[in-house]
Amino acid sequence: MVRSVALLAAACLLAGGCASFPDEPPPTSWSAQPQLTPQAGPRPELPGEYRPSPGQNGQNPAPQSVPPPQGCKDFNPGVIATCLNPVTGVAPIGGDANGGVAAYATERGGRLLKVSKDVDPVVVAQIDVDASSDGGLTGLTISATFAEDQLAYVYATTATDNRVLRIAPGDTPKPILTGIPKGPTGNRGVLASDRKGALLVATGDAGNPALAADPNSLAGKVLRIDGSGKPAQGNPTAGSAVIASGLRLPGGLCVAGDTTKIWVTDWAASGDVVYRVTPGKPLADPAWRWTDRPGVMGCASLSDVLWVSTSKVAGFQNLPMNPDGAITGKPEPAMQENGYGLLGPMELLNDSAALVGTVNKAGGQPVSSDDRVAFITRQGPPGGTKD
Repeated sequence: MVRSVALLAAACLLAGGCASFPDEPPPTSWSAQPQLTPQAGPRPELPGEYRPSPGQNGQNPAPQSVPPPQGCKDFNPGVIATCLNPVTGVAPIGGDANGGVAAYATERGGRLLKVSKDVDPVVVAQIDVDASSDGGLTGLTISATFAEDQLAYVYATTATDNRVLRIAPGDTPKPILTGIPKGPTGNRGVLASDRKGALLVATGDAGNPALAADPNSLAGKVLRIDGSGKPAQGNPTAGSAVIASGLRLPGGLCVAGDTTKIWVTDWAASGDVVYRVTPGKPLADPAWRWTDRPGVMGCASLSDVLWVSTSKVAGFQNLPMNPDGAITGKPEPAMQENGYGLLGPMELLNDSAALVGTVNKAGGQPVSSDDRVAFITRQGPPGGTKD
């Protein structure tokens, strides 16, 4: 059985067509703000990370109960932002002025926000999106060199297409990859950093499964691009952004901290699935399939377990895996009670913790402080005894 997972106590927490690739925008005069960078200050301690101590038997203490939220005030110390609309993307961006954590978060309706604990969210950008189907503002990641350039990337559905935009604070969002097919369904897309300097983009099939199998279409694909939207160096086919094909409606995209594993979740025709992405090969056999369709969304690839969030069932799924990335057992649900409810995006922080966003307003049972950005962590050390 995979090890149990607890809430993070964070009180001392830190339509088909050819795609076009617009020209690289000129540099802006905006300068970086050092206090927002991951390098600002010492590494924050995540209370709830595993730290051995006598008598614990490799387990962290159970979290104490907290009062229910009052309006937008949430007493759970793992919560850093409240009263948002359904959250579609999260990305930690460093520390805040109080020694806690700051993060970017996207809402499906089009807002990119900067959030930190006990501070009102700050709107970084408002993007005009079409959220009439399953699209909208659905994906977020930050630059691998965020400390220097402060760049964020988002995936958006517009009136004419799906696209990736680059955003610098104080500047107008710049489209870098346009013409991703838009349809009546299959518009959701998600983003991730490959942790090597390139961006990963998972696209929906625009309601047309044939597009996902068409090598000339960007629909239903995993793409790898550089920061200007061009195909990244080292892709399987030079000059092509496509590294894998066969998606229907992706929910999440994640990369292991050591960069050896890439995963993408999808609402496939046969059920909800998670695929291990091998560049240059189609997405054929999923690593796991859920026939009960819990609404798989974000993921986090730890050293010995894959976390997958679910938007139709409270909590998330633990999939145990060996060092090579093979799933070694059936998923086990976690945080189904006394947690955050329905979860959407998930972003790995370290081998014990992840940042998550809730989507309770999109079909769950929201509390007064929903929707929220918060943390989860696990009990016990990586590779330790599983209970």
